[in-house]
Amino acid sequence: MGSLWGRLPGIGRGGRVVVCLGVVLGTIGAPAAAATVSRPEDPTFSGKLLATGGVTQVEGAAGGGLTPWAVIGGGGTREEVGATAFFTAIRTHDYGMNAYGALLGLWDRVEVSVAQNRFDTQAIGGALGLGDGYALTDTIAGLKVRVAGDAVYDQDSWMPQVAVGAQYKSNNRASLVKALGARSDDGVDVYASATKILLAQSLLLSGTLRLTKANQTGLLGFGGADDDYHAEWGGSAALLLDRTLVAGIEYRMKPNTLARANPGLAPEDDWYDAFVAWLPGKNLAFTLAYVNLGRVVTPTRQNAIYLSLQAGF
Repeated sequence: MGSLWGRLPGIGRGGRVVVCLGVVLGTIGAPAAAATVSRPEDPTFSGKLLATGGVTQVEGAAGGGLTPWAVIGGGGTREEVGATAFFTAIRTHDYGMNAYGALLGLWDRVEVSVAQNRFDTQAIGGALGLGDGYALTDTIAGLKVRVAGDAVYDQDSWMPQVAVGAQYKSNNRASLVKALGARSDDGVDVYASATKILLAQSLLLSGTLRLTKANQTGLLGFGGADDDYHAEWGGSAALLLDRTLVAGIEYRMKPNTLARANPGLAPEDDWYDAFVAWLPGKNLAFTLAYVNLGRVVTPTRQNAIYLSLQAGF
């Protein structure tokens, strides 16, 4: 197939296309890229290529839909500022969830983000005595800093781009989550991500180590059988199929803390997805994904269709 990244035509300085995978990928930068990329001397050079800037994951950070990447969101580089906004809808057999938010990327070094996840229990809420359509909301504020490497320009090295980040999360249903066994209705996740882009293969690989107390990403509070941080891994792989289509997979481990104290109560499984993203134009992108969320509150496993839209510059 050769390097599809290397055959992309240039667009204007600071141009940006982003696809969300809430779960997915995309950035179009100005110049065309070759498999070996020389770092430009001009510090204002806008060199982000398709799929190298990530999209917005469900908690608001740039990356894939389920896990952050080491990339900084927005279309700006070095002396530029970029921003994105996203909306994602997930529908399973029993539940619905909407995620939305925005992020600001500063000089391709620092990223600040805010997001909100609204989880609708639909008829299951009635069956549990909470009422049909009972909803839980998780509000998330994030910060990420690139600390080493460059995902695009380090093509002559195996060194990935590395970033560290933190996400403060606050749940709006303190009494419910504590009744389920959670220790708190708010908490902080910290993580480190490493992302490597192989331009010649049109391939992106990323891994994230997260220290977390969150139950179902925070929708069911924080802590449970213990109040310790748990180390959980996540990973992503994405391939540019042609200049408008991106496909990939993701996996995210979960701690299952609540069920450790009370087996059968609010069980939690690892998440995974497979996605296809379509980039119809410069500032918009759409993603369709299949997501397996495993067990969420009830023993029934939840498979979801994931639709997402992201716009940015």
